[in-house]
Amino acid sequence: MLKIVTIIGARPQIIKAAALSRAIRSHFRDKIREVIVHTGQHYDANMSQVFFDELDIPHPDHNLNTGSDTHARQTAAMMTGIEEILLKEKPAAIVLYGDTNSTLAGAVAASKIHVPVVHIEAGLRSFNKAMPEEVNRILCDHVSTLLFSPTRTGYENLLKEGFKENKPPYSADHPGIYHCGDVMYDNSLYFSRLADEKTNILRENKLEPGRFILSTIHRNNNTDDPRRLNALFRAISDLAARHQVAFAIPLHPRTSKLLAQNLSPELYSEVKTDPLIHILPPATFLEMISLEKNSSMVMTDSGGVQKEAFYFQKPCIILRPETEWVELVKCGTALITDADEKKISAAYDHFSGAKDLRFPPLFGDGHAAEFICGEMLKHL
Repeated sequence: MLKIVTIIGARPQIIKAAALSRAIRSHFRDKIREVIVHTGQHYDANMSQVFFDELDIPHPDHNLNTGSDTHARQTAAMMTGIEEILLKEKPAAIVLYGDTNSTLAGAVAASKIHVPVVHIEAGLRSFNKAMPEEVNRILCDHVSTLLFSPTRTGYENLLKEGFKENKPPYSADHPGIYHCGDVMYDNSLYFSRLADEKTNILRENKLEPGRFILSTIHRNNNTDDPRRLNALFRAISDLAARHQVAFAIPLHPRTSKLLAQNLSPELYSEVKTDPLIHILPPATFLEMISLEKNSSMVMTDSGGVQKEAFYFQKPCIILRPETEWVELVKCGTALITDADEKKISAAYDHFSGAKDLRFPPLFGDGHAAEFICGEMLKHL
């Protein structure tokens, strides 16, 4: 029996872990035992607990209850807790997702005591080290034993950084790299039908399918900078007024707290009173799928939502200066606008008139998690 410790902490990691846990439960129950550790990085019930319940994810075996703090203090607290658990559980490997502080803490703690690291979503690069996520993902990749990239571009990024197409046996000094597809695509296919059956978010908010834009804004360089936050919401308010298009905006707790503080009083009043701008509480995963499937377009600074827009064949306006999902831009289904009102307006006009957008199969066949489990069994 292969024993693995899975580290989760932020909401996207909880969702990604659902795919691996489901693959283990369905296909590898007698071969893999998974121990789940929740770092507590996202500790709000709407941002964490609801996802375990909604997605039928096994509840954590360990919870570090780290909570919010500076990057250094939060990561240090996680490292201490993860190291203690690894020494106690003695797993064959630690499984890490994405690029959060939980990812970094797990990578450093495990590599220091020679526990093999499995990194899911390896090779992604925004080429902007001012983003904490970019530093986290690079450092995690370079101590990993098995690296699973969701895209061909991610795989090629690893080759450019000096990784080799090695043959087993694999180790941190001789890692195995894979282009395997995306576990989030696995999830989106699996949960798409459930989203229609189990959510009422459209009806509750009087949103007509195909007649609203989904927007998410949560990155701290957007929410914490009044200039950028005002630009983004001015663009939303202007598009709503000029085109009579509705917006659905599920607000991350950080954005919710800062909206009144950082928007000008006039703009804040416009946003709160405009019947076309629907400010929603944080959406559950199934609610987000329903919003994505039924929107006409997506505007977001979230990497995960960029991909999910692509899964459901929706054009995407990226409210950041760069993206790690460069394939979306290359195939013409996404445009980078940053927090530039004119570029946002132009991107809306471009996609409103686009009739020939193509969504090639960039993210695998919906069985990435099963592939990852099989490779872990072979090489750990």
